[in-house]
Amino acid sequence: MAFFYQQTLAKSASLTGTSLHAGRQVTLALKPAPSDHGIKFRRIDLQDEPTIDAKVQHIKSVERAMTIAEGNVTVHTVEHLLAALCGMGIDNALVEMDASELPIGDGSAHPYVELIKKCSIETQTALRRTFEIREPLHIETKSGSLLTVVPDDKFRISCTQVGPEGRFTQFYSTEITPEIFEKEIALARTFTFFEDIKPLVDKGLIRGGSFENAVVIKGDSVMGKEPLRFPNEFVRHKVLDIIGDLFLAGCRIFGHVIAVKPGHGPNSELAKALAKRYSQMIAMVPTQVIPRGTGVMEIKDVMAVLPHRYPFLMVDRIVSFDGDNKCVGAKAITINEPFFQGHFPGHPVMPGVLQVEAMAQVASILLRKQKTITSGIGYFMSADSVKFRKPAFPGDMLMIEAELLRAKGNVGKASCRCLVNGEVASEATLMFAFVAQ
Repeated sequence: MAFFYQQTLAKSASLTGTSLHAGRQVTLALKPAPSDHGIKFRRIDLQDEPTIDAKVQHIKSVERAMTIAEGNVTVHTVEHLLAALCGMGIDNALVEMDASELPIGDGSAHPYVELIKKCSIETQTALRRTFEIREPLHIETKSGSLLTVVPDDKFRISCTQVGPEGRFTQFYSTEITPEIFEKEIALARTFTFFEDIKPLVDKGLIRGGSFENAVVIKGDSVMGKEPLRFPNEFVRHKVLDIIGDLFLAGCRIFGHVIAVKPGHGPNSELAKALAKRYSQMIAMVPTQVIPRGTGVMEIKDVMAVLPHRYPFLMVDRIVSFDGDNKCVGAKAITINEPFFQGHFPGHPVMPGVLQVEAMAQVASILLRKQKTITSGIGYFMSADSVKFRKPAFPGDMLMIEAELLRAKGNVGKASCRCLVNGEVASEATLMFAFVAQ
């Protein structure tokens, strides 16, 4: 049930600790919030107690931590708490704090997981905001970081951590669920390399850093009394950071994140790209008006011209003619199409070759309008400059444009393209011939 519906905290709870970079004591409280509230931070130490939405548009800095800000109000080092909220399934919460930076705890998300469990989790009535990745999304930086999201029916992360000179290169891949997050990811602590400490101190950072809240790597050894909690603890912490940083996109994703040398900078770029694509997906798309009556061809008229029948008739209607050389057809794509059983299970996509077939059928109707061809079956002679720009999915209305470039005897050549919501999904220049049967 909780998979489909938003969740919040059943009650409030708080913890007190030291912040990593400022080195100051801070008290943080988690409080319940209503549906569609999202995650908001409230600075109760400031006049009027301003709040900031945990969203990508408020990202201010990504150096060694994720900082969000709105106006003069800033909140530092939000990633571990956001990872805990996301990983444990919390969609709505108010985070109150009496300083500008969150407490670091032991350098992991475990203290926040325990705080969430102390609050308990409550399921709400509103549906979750989820984003099913349909098209791959890729981010690459000059520093060598690579992040890609590909379709998946779950939320997964596969990460490769690479240290300086390749030290402590580690790989970890997992599905992200509350159970897995709590046991396998939340405990992984932040880490730093010994040679990076002085530059950070010179910048006024990590004033609250110690062996109690970070793992320090010197050469090929780990400093401090506590041993590693996992053999690959460093890459698990990178996964933790990815979860927290991507939660700023404002939705939960169903997709497989593949990351090489991730960091808060590239993570934030991916979060922004996800937020942009998600907003495009949920934006109101103008209703496609399909004309009826004079000047159009209903399905019975299409079937009177084309010999194709189920399951290979790829035109539902011709919606307009522009003179004798141009026309537009429409094909409503439904999940009932037989090809979706195998293309692909769990990720239905209209095959590109069938989009080419739809173009050919619309172009055939246009050629028939020349009255030079009255019977026969059209055969492909060539398909040139074929390009597939965007996938088409169940629920889309495929608008098929055809322009006749040449018609001589029983041979025709046409420039065609398929559009979804005004964007080109595919295009091609087709040549075909009608052969009498």
